[in-house]
Amino acid sequence: MEELSTYILSIGEPKFRAKQIFKWLHRGVRRFDEMTDLSKPLQAKLDNDAYITTLKIFKRFKSQLDDTVKYLFQLEDGNIIETVAMSYHHGYSICISSQVGCRMGCAFCQSTKNGLVRSLTAGEILDQIIKVQEDLGVRISNIVMMGIGEPLDNFDEVIRFLKNVNNPDGINIGYRHISLSTCGLIPQIDRLAEYELPITLSISLHATNDEKRSQIMPINRKYHIDQLIDACRKYQEQTGRRISFEYAVIDGVNDRYENAKELKDLLKGLLCHVNLIPVNPIEDGVFRPPSRKNILGFQETLIKMGLNATIRRTLGGDISASCGQLRHQASEKEGIGLENHQQ
Repeated sequence: MEELSTYILSIGEPKFRAKQIFKWLHRGVRRFDEMTDLSKPLQAKLDNDAYITTLKIFKRFKSQLDDTVKYLFQLEDGNIIETVAMSYHHGYSICISSQVGCRMGCAFCQSTKNGLVRSLTAGEILDQIIKVQEDLGVRISNIVMMGIGEPLDNFDEVIRFLKNVNNPDGINIGYRHISLSTCGLIPQIDRLAEYELPITLSISLHATNDEKRSQIMPINRKYHIDQLIDACRKYQEQTGRRISFEYAVIDGVNDRYENAKELKDLLKGLLCHVNLIPVNPIEDGVFRPPSRKNILGFQETLIKMGLNATIRRTLGGDISASCGQLRHQASEKEGIGLENHQQ
């Protein structure tokens, strides 16, 4: 809104025009001449100076097991991203992407297999929500930034998105209904803390020591696990917010009693929640989820040790709803979104 207001003033228009335009954009309007409370000359000026981003539904999949809907959206440059809408008793949540591909290289993740193509703009991130609301005819109440890409690797655009989506004149989703997941980019975690946004920070942890985490998540070779936990403590001191730790449970890798004990010691003193996620098998992957019995046993062990631990509900299993699978399939079959990779 601040940037839009600056532009509007620079072309000699009153500041309130910025609010009018902002509202139209968040209603899904895609042409300036549809903004009926703007003058014809202003519409023409906007048409000359600016453009409105658009996403196209490339493919849409609805689960037969639950109300999960997964979208492959095509961007204006032809690249493909994924978005997932999930129905809960409290309303609809949406899992959105922040990049086309990912450069983090996590061993259990399909999204990173073909590297990073580019980061999304704030508008492209936001447009996923607008398009899903239009398609389903529902209001999205919760956002999880856990789709394709590492949000903090696209820091400035993600911050711009967060401000836009929280704006009362836009979609107006409260910060407390937004979760942002990171693999552990410590400088960006420190920067995020300075904004003191009351979002939920989710840390993709997945292991309890450097040796194992470095095998699963290459980022740990740069920012070791103790450094990451120290950054989380500083973040919590500055923001006062509880942190969520995501832990993909992998059979025979990180699901033993000693792993639970290490996790308890690692998180000692932190106000936190552990979200246990049965790992999703991916193409050419070596990791498999433990049995349901073993996952429940691991959760019970953590709870007895004093950690708040829950098991993430599995949704959309029949539509490859885990992140990156559908985009990878489309890329392999149709050659979509595999160009111009960044290292």
